[in-house]
Amino acid sequence: MTQPTVNLNTKLFNHTETELNDFAPRILNWFDSHGRHDLPWQQHKTDTPNPYIVWLSEVMLQQTQVTTVIPYFQRFMSSFPSVQDLANADWDMVAEHWAGLGYYARARNLHKGAKQLVEIINETGDFPQTVEGWEAISGVGQSTAGAIVAMGLHGYGVICDGNVKRVITRWAGIDGDITKSATNKQLWALAERLTPIEDSGHFAQAMMDMGATLCTRRNPNCEACPISKDCVAHAQGREMDYPFKAKKKPKPSKFSNALVLLNSKNEILWLQRPDSGIWGGLWVLPLQFEKKILGKKVLSTSEEDSVFESENTLAEQIVDKWINDNELQALSVNDGLLESAPIKHTLTHFHWYLQPQKLVLEDQQSQQITELLKQTEISLAWLSANEAKQTLGLPKAMLKVLETPELCVI
Repeated sequence: MTQPTVNLNTKLFNHTETELNDFAPRILNWFDSHGRHDLPWQQHKTDTPNPYIVWLSEVMLQQTQVTTVIPYFQRFMSSFPSVQDLANADWDMVAEHWAGLGYYARARNLHKGAKQLVEIINETGDFPQTVEGWEAISGVGQSTAGAIVAMGLHGYGVICDGNVKRVITRWAGIDGDITKSATNKQLWALAERLTPIEDSGHFAQAMMDMGATLCTRRNPNCEACPISKDCVAHAQGREMDYPFKAKKKPKPSKFSNALVLLNSKNEILWLQRPDSGIWGGLWVLPLQFEKKILGKKVLSTSEEDSVFESENTLAEQIVDKWINDNELQALSVNDGLLESAPIKHTLTHFHWYLQPQKLVLEDQQSQQITELLKQTEISLAWLSANEAKQTLGLPKAMLKVLETPELCVI
């Protein structure tokens, strides 16, 4: 197996050919002596690696810390020990296993990807064997594909995830904005140059450990670092200047009511979100969009018809209209104590402020709203808070709402 040809000007990265060649051996020696070797998905010591395990862990680890992922990974492996088990599982079961891990598009892609992989296995007899083959799987990008090939197949694969970028931008003194394509190309070129042809999976494990335990975002442990002697950032005392990202634009804030509609059995109405969009396929309380602001500027309100339709799902529009038609009034829980302090939940592109509001329905009313929703084939359920936690895939924001003292007893 040959290493890809990389057009790399070594002077650009402030290192000699010898230093470039010595990089991987130093990382690997450190990892063998001081790295983590007990993570449940690690395959670098396995004679027959399992790409399914690596794929699952890599998807879970995107933007999520190891300590958070471990119990989720173990639960997934217990319920879905093979890719066929995951592909054959109902979405609701997959969503329930993922609930609380965040970035729910990952779960949708994981379920879709499992079905794609089973088709490939049925056709070829095995998992994809190349980086390009894995990149064709839903939700798998270049770095994830490289990790799967390197660690899950013991082939040649290069990773350049957030941990790796932090290590090599500091070591090489790369000042460019890592969100820009030109800098990203530089980083990939350097990552390919530094990755050894043999045992690239071992190197990938080591680099991820470097970024997670030594070359951390804050307070990097340069004294224990095996590459600190020729690290540009360390030599300049500028570790915290790397990697460089342009300052993010401020996020807008969205305000919505989270409606807790209770029937006579003290059960709450839950709605399943559409497959696409935020929290796709998960179960939530009916939400009432109020407004979106940026700083002091009001960007949109529910009074605008087009905004009302775009910000609320069809089910939420039905619930909102039904409440208005029946002249009902949902009240903030805890006798209005939360009026000035809604629950804040931050997503990638905006902050979401959710105001829990409770409305107790009579039997005829709960039956009426149920029938209205069923006419449009909307999936719904009447469950207590505890039952919902145990049986439905709930996003973390809904769990926050249910932690409201008055709702904890439902």
